[in-house]
Amino acid sequence: MNQHLKGSLSTIILKLLHDNGRMYGYEITQKVKELTQDDIQITEGALYPILHKLEAEEVLTAETEKVDGRVRKYYKITPKGNAVAVDRIAELKAFAENLNLILNPKLSLS
Repeated sequence: MNQHLKGSLSTIILKLLHDNGRMYGYEITQKVKELTQDDIQITEGALYPILHKLEAEEVLTAETEKVDGRVRKYYKITPKGNAVAVDRIAELKAFAENLNLILNPKLSLS
């Protein structure tokens, strides 16, 4: 996983949960693959430590549910998490816009 993605992963997770309600881990990895047309692939080893950290920070809650005879853990954003998500998404968008200005200075001269 590249360093840019690693720093943005919690924001990506929060954005997905903010938009989709509750999701389980594998579903999050598949949604990211789908949205980025396989360009970004999140491993379980990268995903679950962040989910657990966000849960410890009370930004997410987790609940288990039996689905087709298997126990599945669903993550859901909390009201506090929604506020954090909005802030982090705004910060990341501003950063991406500024990065674009630096990387493509000719585009900003118009």
